Amino acid sequence: MALSGSTRYDSATRQLDQAVARTGAGARSAVGSVAVVAALFGAVPPVSAAWLAPVLAVHLVWTGLYIRVFWRKRPLPHWLVAGDVAITVALCLAQVHLVATETLVTGSSWVHGAVTMTIVMAGVTWRPALAIPAGLLLAAAFATGVRLASPGHGVLGPLGIHLVQLLAIVLLMTLLRRAARSADAFLRQSARAEISLIVERLRREDELRQVGSIHETALHTLTMVGLGTYDEPSPTLRAQVATDLAALERLRDQPGADPAPIALDTLLDEVAGRATGLDVHRRLTPETVPGEVAERFARAVTEALANVALHAGVHEAELVSARRDGGILVEVADAGRGFDQHRLPPDRFGVRGSILDTMRSLPNGGAEISSGDRGTRVSLWWRP
Repeated sequence: MALSGSTRYDSATRQLDQAVARTGAGARSAVGSVAVVAALFGAVPPVSAAWLAPVLAVHLVWTGLYIRVFWRKRPLPHWLVAGDVAITVALCLAQVHLVATETLVTGSSWVHGAVTMTIVMAGVTWRPALAIPAGLLLAAAFATGVRLASPGHGVLGPLGIHLVQLLAIVLLMTLLRRAARSADAFLRQSARAEISLIVERLRREDELRQVGSIHETALHTLTMVGLGTYDEPSPTLRAQVATDLAALERLRDQPGADPAPIALDTLLDEVAGRATGLDVHRRLTPETVPGEVAERFARAVTEALANVALHAGVHEAELVSARRDGGILVEVADAGRGFDQHRLPPDRFGVRGSILDTMRSLPNGGAEISSGDRGTRVSLWWRP
């Protein structure tokens, strides 16, 4: 009986980045749109239309890029946030031409809101090493712009607010990222434990089949003797008894450290059947391998199929196993969009850890990934 659930874990870090990206892009889109409206309604002297029109046009275009990220549910590009920082710094320094004096006094200018949003976007997108300098730059630029527009106006209040905002978002994201990394470690262990349980179940099933087969054979021999089928010594009986006894001795003497081999095709078939959101076409050659080897193959195939479902943009994949050059070759292939494995971000543990490292750390094992415009092929192998 197949175990319920899925052996696939999804990266908590990746889920956090996706959630933050969509939420951040949505918030930035809304704030950017409101800022344009507020700037137009607040365009009273000394606001210069010659300055305001091109600035708002650039700001609106950049807001449109955030709307596109939100709509397509894509990760936040770092260049988009960097551009936002540069545009907002320019807005801050040009406040004398963009913001009415009374809004500077009350601290309610649309530029003030843009600075706050940009600090938040830098904090959720970048690590502290980049987010903190960017936030400090924005806070300093805003204070400088206010002084240029109104030399007598105090800037300590807005400066303090921006610094608190920067500190809060950096601390929040640091805690969330740390929690996501801890969750990833737990999920990886859980996925491995579940695969180990499947392997152990298949091993036990195989052992029970062996015991059942031996039991039926020995019982049949004893029954024939008890019924008097053999009234005198028989070479056939002697051979059969010797065979049964040898099988029983092998079962008794089987060391616990060297468990029964696993049917790799059965294990891979179960793993493929548990893949979420993917139709896996299978061509599996019957083969038995040691439990550790079967478990390594299962982990790598699980991750490879999950990557297809999450990133390839297709709903079909192919899983093939075969004997080749005295070894066992397992391949997972898809016809989706490929990727450059040399440019993967550090949090993409799956490709490096669950596929390449898992198989390459196995004696006589290995793995290779080829990817391009026509799809991706993950090749896994092991030689006895």
